[in-house]
Amino acid sequence: MKKIVILLFVFASVFTSAQKFEDLAQTPPMGWNSWNKFACDVNEKMLMQMADVIVESGMRDAGYEYIVVDDCWHGERDSLGFIHENPEHFPSGIKALTDYIHSKGLKFGIYSCAGNTTCAGRPGSRGHEYQDALTYAQWGVDYLKYDWCDTDGLNAEAAYTTMRDALYSAGRPILFSMCEWGGNKPWEWGTDVGHMWRTTGDIYDCFDCEYSHGSWSSWGVMKILDMQKGIRTYAGPGHWNDPDMLEVGNGGMTVNEDRAHFSMWCMLAAPLIAGNDLTSMSEETLEILTNADAIAIDQDALGIQGFKFSAEDSVETWFKPLENGDWAVCFLNRSSKPAKIDFDWKTKVYDDFSKHDLSAEKTVYKVFDVWTKKNLGNTKRSLKEEVPGHDVLMLRLSKN
Repeated sequence: MKKIVILLFVFASVFTSAQKFEDLAQTPPMGWNSWNKFACDVNEKMLMQMADVIVESGMRDAGYEYIVVDDCWHGERDSLGFIHENPEHFPSGIKALTDYIHSKGLKFGIYSCAGNTTCAGRPGSRGHEYQDALTYAQWGVDYLKYDWCDTDGLNAEAAYTTMRDALYSAGRPILFSMCEWGGNKPWEWGTDVGHMWRTTGDIYDCFDCEYSHGSWSSWGVMKILDMQKGIRTYAGPGHWNDPDMLEVGNGGMTVNEDRAHFSMWCMLAAPLIAGNDLTSMSEETLEILTNADAIAIDQDALGIQGFKFSAEDSVETWFKPLENGDWAVCFLNRSSKPAKIDFDWKTKVYDDFSKHDLSAEKTVYKVFDVWTKKNLGNTKRSLKEEVPGHDVLMLRLSKN
């Protein structure tokens, strides 16, 4: 019977005008992924616990909707080539796990790889794209993270397009997260292929460092931030630059640094995919991850990625146009020492890409501090504040 299903599925796909599902990810996706904290130590009980906490903590209500199991969920392929879950770690099966997560008002994401094997050596999807897509659809999967290990000889655009076509042919709307690491400039071709694409190698839980693995490196938050230069014009509703998942709450950074990390990802209109142990997170971590005003900047309907306006000494000034003529402004202090800022709002700020103009010489904006929740007056007078070391002053300017 499965052979007949496969033949019908492949036959139908030949006559299907394949594309990606266009109505997904109209704002940057939000959720939780297992890799940063748990790596290969994944099982159904842990994922169910994370789903429970997402709901109980208020994270679901804040916008986090995807629970994504990363690498190492895999078992073996059967004699027909269909993938199965690891029966020891997922004894109830992925379908039962998906049903549980759906019952919580959440969506379920899964991981695979364009190569012969995944980055942890499990079965990849190369040569099995249509089979895997059909399996994911039957399991009720809502999100696919698709990695780039063991891909010698593959063309990145073609490989990701093949999986896009397979997902579309399977018929279930699945958000396609392309984890290609930026080596083949996916922002140049990814809009018609996926809903988000990694722009760099893996993130590392530090503020500003490089962690060498020998033949490759992981990167701290500031290093990854610097790698986003020149690609903001490729992002927008349905197609996002992805500077990798959040390290907030994983212990490698201070609260100030976690706050700066989260703020800058919001300024970048980046997907907000948490990766900490939700069952043991501190109040400070939860407050960062669920800050409604910061999230609103990330999720703004215009979908415009922010830009670095200036850098003076250790302080960078970033702007992000928002709907209804509002603006997000973030002063990032990259030094470990406090830094004073004195910013004249009448300074000309114009975004060449989006054609938005912050006209403080003509329009008076109210100034709201996103993290302290304090009103800081308006733009009639210059802003004079102090930003702690490795921290931010994040503001929203509004006309009303």
